[in-house]
Amino acid sequence: MRIISGKKKGLRLMAPKKLPVRPTTDMAKEALFNILNNNYYFEDLKVLDLFSGTGNISYEFASRGTENIIAVDAHQGCVRYISETAEKNEFPINAVKKDVYEYLEKTSTKAHIIFADPPYDFPLSDFSQIANLVFEKELLLENGVLIIEHPKHTDLSEIAHYTNQRRYGGSIFSFFEWTGDVETP
Repeated sequence: MRIISGKKKGLRLMAPKKLPVRPTTDMAKEALFNILNNNYYFEDLKVLDLFSGTGNISYEFASRGTENIIAVDAHQGCVRYISETAEKNEFPINAVKKDVYEYLEKTSTKAHIIFADPPYDFPLSDFSQIANLVFEKELLLENGVLIIEHPKHTDLSEIAHYTNQRRYGGSIFSFFEWTGDVETP
């Protein structure tokens, strides 16, 4: 994996092969960050990276100047790798080892961008639970967005607060925003 832009642009990172991860492709990541770049100043953001895996998305935010990043993953090896990589590259990433659903249930931390990249074989109910918890707990800051990465055969458009999606290869990013006119089920 490589960092696409920012102060560490071009940096290649090699995660241990034994980690149970599927990093976001460079093409999809670049497209996502082009969208975000048009809507946010990265230096001002608070970011929550769920199912963070290798930390790929967190590193990209850090390279672009985001100073407040929390990466949550249940796998100890992933959390260790993110912590070591963040320290080595002076990235302001706080890696947390916790089940994502448990973390969302208990946290009061709010973010501008919440990015979730759960396993692609999740049932629709598990994807829905992510969005439901984020909106029930009001974890998005003003003008914030929840972005869930998922496979092309999974349709999240019926989940409350869904606004749109973007497809890049076999990956889709679904966007969810607080619009004030939709009740969370």
